[in-house]
Amino acid sequence: MTDADLARTIADAAGALLLRIQDADADGARGDREANRLILDMLADARPDDPVLSEEATDDPVRLASRRVWIVDPLDGTREFGEGRDDWAVHIALAIDGAPAIGAVALPRLGLTLSSDAPPPLAPPAPTPRMLVSRSRPSPLCSHVAAALPATTIGMGSAGAKAMAVVRGEAEIYLHSGGQHQWDNCAPAAVALAAGLHASRIDGSPLIYNGRDSSVPDLLICRRELAGPVLELVASHKN
Repeated sequence: MTDADLARTIADAAGALLLRIQDADADGARGDREANRLILDMLADARPDDPVLSEEATDDPVRLASRRVWIVDPLDGTREFGEGRDDWAVHIALAIDGAPAIGAVALPRLGLTLSSDAPPPLAPPAPTPRMLVSRSRPSPLCSHVAAALPATTIGMGSAGAKAMAVVRGEAEIYLHSGGQHQWDNCAPAAVALAAGLHASRIDGSPLIYNGRDSSVPDLLICRRELAGPVLELVASHKN
């Protein structure tokens, strides 16, 4: 089984488990715990020599010496999961030499798993760009960029759901500045890049994974033709 096949298989299995838990009691803590165990067990069985960085497991610094590191979020969007919503995701990624090389993002309630080895073709963009923002706490930066482009804003839950909405053609821009970790955006970035989208930090620098600090605090995923204008507006807001 290839790494891409494995990422997709694990994302699907964790997604199926989480659907059962959400249907039974929508317990986000249980979902995090049980999906994490399933993912770690499947990776240990299939890739026993590869270290894993998971949101729901103790970080082992041995990963820092490895070229290959699996970076996973067993349940991205725990709040949305607990509310019975569909905008939550499972992230399975493989970083190789710091790059988001392989990724699968499952959207179980939508019956979809998007993967870096078979991304969907990009749909034509909307005449007015649509920007995905946090449904609970959109940042002043996002408001500034949306007003200046201009773009319409769409509130949505998890990082994976927002990033995959851009991949699926439901929006053109996902801009985030409020703090994230490697597991929040490694798999989404891998899928977005494979689909031909732009993915970077909000200063335009590359996304680099398997750093000692788990933080990757900001992110831009968008259509390539919008990357320059968005990055310029971000820079003007910071100045």
